[in-house]
Amino acid sequence: MLLLVAVVPAMAVEVGEPAPEFSLQASDGKTYTLSDFKGKQAVAIAWYPKAFTKGCTIECKSLAENGHLIREYDVAYFMASTDEVEENKKFAAEQKADFPLLSDPTGAVAETYGVKMPVLNMAKRVTFYIGKDGKILKIDENIKPATSAEDMARTLGELGVAKKQ
Repeated sequence: MLLLVAVVPAMAVEVGEPAPEFSLQASDGKTYTLSDFKGKQAVAIAWYPKAFTKGCTIECKSLAENGHLIREYDVAYFMASTDEVEENKKFAAEQKADFPLLSDPTGAVAETYGVKMPVLNMAKRVTFYIGKDGKILKIDENIKPATSAEDMARTLGELGVAKKQ
């Protein structure tokens, strides 16, 4: 008898816990460190599997074309993947992304957040909402790429993230 067991790892972090620190290079040439935002503004990180793939392209286009909805809130928002920074630079340019795409080529940060796929060095499509206090407000695993911007803006409102003055 052959028994197959699928092991689905639990999220490495949970709502209410401090978000794991990171310092990652981005498509805009800067390095972003989570603790730099603590006490200043909320953070949203939309992890995606792979630059230039269908769903990821749709999600990036949504955030680029409708980012004005997100920018109404006092939030720093990013997409993040395990792609190399040069790949994310090209992807951001092609999609006209006016927000940073973070690169985690080793997958270490993705693993800390519990989104790294087993075997593959790719992240699952999951968005983390982090409060000004550095704690995780929400982990959204039900991402609809085509409406990512609208959904993110709605979620920020539901979470009580302040609108910009």
